[in-house]
Amino acid sequence: MIAEIVAIGDELTSGQRLDTNTQWLSQQLETLGIEVLFHTTVGDDLEANIQVIKNALGRANLVISTGGLGPTDDDLTRQALANATSAKLELHAESLEHIQRRFSMRGREMPPKNQIQAMFPAGSRVIPNPNGTAPGIDFDYSVGLHHSRFIALPGVPAEMKEMWAASIVPSLAGKGTAKKIIRHHVVKCFGVGESHMEALLPDLIKRGREPRVGITVHQATISLRITASGQSAQQCEETIAETVKQIDAAAGDLVFGEGDQELQDVVVRDLLARGETLATVESSTSGLLAFWLGAVDDDRQAFLGGTVEMPVELVTKQSVENAAVQARSVGNATYGLALGTLTKADSADEYYVALASKDGVQSVSSGLAGHPEIWGPRMAKQGLDLLRKQLIR
Repeated sequence: MIAEIVAIGDELTSGQRLDTNTQWLSQQLETLGIEVLFHTTVGDDLEANIQVIKNALGRANLVISTGGLGPTDDDLTRQALANATSAKLELHAESLEHIQRRFSMRGREMPPKNQIQAMFPAGSRVIPNPNGTAPGIDFDYSVGLHHSRFIALPGVPAEMKEMWAASIVPSLAGKGTAKKIIRHHVVKCFGVGESHMEALLPDLIKRGREPRVGITVHQATISLRITASGQSAQQCEETIAETVKQIDAAAGDLVFGEGDQELQDVVVRDLLARGETLATVESSTSGLLAFWLGAVDDDRQAFLGGTVEMPVELVTKQSVENAAVQARSVGNATYGLALGTLTKADSADEYYVALASKDGVQSVSSGLAGHPEIWGPRMAKQGLDLLRKQLIR
């Protein structure tokens, strides 16, 4: 079964409001074993809505829309659905009574315009909305051998979610749509770029492979998202585990974690496990390194604290290394970690990361390439990764 989710509203296409309904519905469908291949967002335009609905019904078996079920002139879902499927709109008496009662409970008379909310394409089923005046629409549509089900839900998240749980999930489960299980697993890496990582995993990234492996990058951290489908959760977990082994073998110590783990989570965990501590000093990162570490280790068992500003004269590799040694000594820590940006008249900016321990000092450098917004996170992660590799030796 292929699903498409359609989000309707000018507030979405204009960027004034974030479409969280589509994200939530995609997650819910996945738990039912239903694959979502399309997300579509359309504004409050009748012809555009008609075309979007026609396209969705033609390529998906299950189409779920949110929004456009209100009583105003820019609420167009029911009219667009009726037009797209050549169905007539009919008044549903029970829905009209429900809407009238909602207004009566508030001591008001129902405005005539709200009657449109009780109009449904002929042959559709009503999805009750106990918390609002906008019932949903459940409509079956077939052309030749292709069968689709269109479910229209209100855009108000609280109403939509309750209607989904009460009316939609039981109907989907009752028709045996969850024929397969879908599971995801994320492997986190740091130290190379996206294209380099792909070159390390050519067989795993191939189209059509099962399980699928996708690559995304955020602030220099690479996430390898494994998507497995099967007849059981165990089957999915087994195929994921085998793929993780292949990633570990190919990427080696570039792999640092999984799921929602970040480098600071792994570093603090390993420091605590070893009973060791860290003190930091940093410049040009606005205290990002200390902020990350402090957020993970808020009781300061492993991260003893950090200095955000370095001395003005810190303009050489040796100065950064000396700062790491001083941070370790002053903080009475197992490790001292220093980050410093160097500016040279005859070359591009670069940064050094230095780690001091009882065994001495090691440092790495890199150029400040890419957008300036990524410089700070990359520097901080470079320092954390240097320490992480020290801890796993």
